[in-house]
Amino acid sequence: MAVPQVSLIIPTKNEATTICECIRRAQKVYEEMKLDGEILVSDSSTDETAKKAASCGARVIKPEKLGYGNAYLAGFKHSQGEYIVLMDGDLTYDPGAIKEMLALLQSGRFDMVMGSRLKGKILPGAMPALHHYVGNPFLTWVLNRLFSAGISDAHCGLRAITREGLERLNLRSGGMEFASEMVIEAASKDLRIAEVPITYYPREGSSKLHTFTDGWRHLRFMMLYRPVPFLLVPGLLALALGLALTAGVYLQGGSRMHSMILGGLLLVTGYQMLLAGMHFGAFGAVYGLSSSGKMKRLMSYHSLEKELLLGLLLLLAGVLLGMRVLLNWGAAGFGTLDAVQNAMAAMILSILGIQTIFSGMFISLLLLNGGQQEG
Repeated sequence: MAVPQVSLIIPTKNEATTICECIRRAQKVYEEMKLDGEILVSDSSTDETAKKAASCGARVIKPEKLGYGNAYLAGFKHSQGEYIVLMDGDLTYDPGAIKEMLALLQSGRFDMVMGSRLKGKILPGAMPALHHYVGNPFLTWVLNRLFSAGISDAHCGLRAITREGLERLNLRSGGMEFASEMVIEAASKDLRIAEVPITYYPREGSSKLHTFTDGWRHLRFMMLYRPVPFLLVPGLLALALGLALTAGVYLQGGSRMHSMILGGLLLVTGYQMLLAGMHFGAFGAVYGLSSSGKMKRLMSYHSLEKELLLGLLLLLAGVLLGMRVLLNWGAAGFGTLDAVQNAMAAMILSILGIQTIFSGMFISLLLLNGGQQEG
C-alpha cells in the first residue's frame, strides 16, 4: 500500500451531523488535486461520530486523553503523509480551502500555511463579536509582538504543515493552547509561514469554546515562553517604586503610616511578581520551552543557594527588627508605643524573606521533577 501524500487530521467531539460531509468534501479535494491522501478522525465523542466517520472512509483513532491538543498529538502519531492538514470537523472551515494551502507547501517556498479568517470573510453568526473584534486580534497581536510570527489570525483551526516542519516542533499542549503553541514553536524554529484568506462559516450545534477560560489559557502559555514582559518588568517597576517609597519614609522618620503601607504593598507585590516571573521561566525551561543561559544559571544549585541565603538574611533582619520593637514596647510597660514604621519594616522584611525561601524551595522541586539535578 502506497504511503499517502497528505494526512488530514480532524479532531472531533460529537460532530455526527457534519463529519461525513466534511470527509466527502476533503476527498473531493484529493481527487481534484490528484493526491493520494488519508483522513484521520481523532475522536473523543459520545455520539455516533466515530461510526459515521469510519463508514464515510476515514480512519478513526481514539486519543488516550481528552483535549483539543491531545486529539492532534494522537493524530500526528498515526499520520503518514508528507503534508499534514489540521481542520475542525464542524464545517466552520470549507475543506476546499485546503487546495491553495497544499499548493503553497508543494511549491517548497513555505513550511507552514495558516488560514486567516480575519483577512478573509467571517459570515454572520460564525464568530461572536467579542472574539472577532477583541479576543482574537488581541491575542494575535500579543503573540506577534513576543514571537514575531507575522500572522493575522493565530487561532485559526485550519492550517497545514510539512512533515519536516512538524518534526522540528516541540508540541506538548493537550488543550486549546495547542493552537498558540504550534504558531509559537513554528516562529521560534524559523519556519517559513504563509497565510491564506479563508471564509469562516457558522457551526452546527453549540460551540465548545469558553471565551475567558480559553483566552486565559492562551495568554498563560505565552507567559511560559516569555515571562519578562508579563511579570519581570512590571514586577521590577513596582519593586523599585515600593523600595524607594518605603526607604524614603523610613529614613525621614515621623508618622507617615499610609505612605509606609503603600510602599510596603508595592514592594511586596513587585517582589512577588518578580519571583513569579522566575517561576514561570524555570517551569518553561524544565518543560522544554526555554534554554536561555540566564534561566540555566537561575536553576543551578549555586543560584538557588544564594536565593535561600538571601531569604534567610531578610527574614533574620525582620525578626531582629521586630524583636527590637517588642523589647522597646516591653520597656514602655506595653502601653502606647510610637513604632509603627519599625513594625511595618519588620513585617515587610519578614514577608520578603519567607517569599524568597519558598521561591528557592519551589525551584528545587521543579529541578527534581525535571531531572536536572547535578551531582
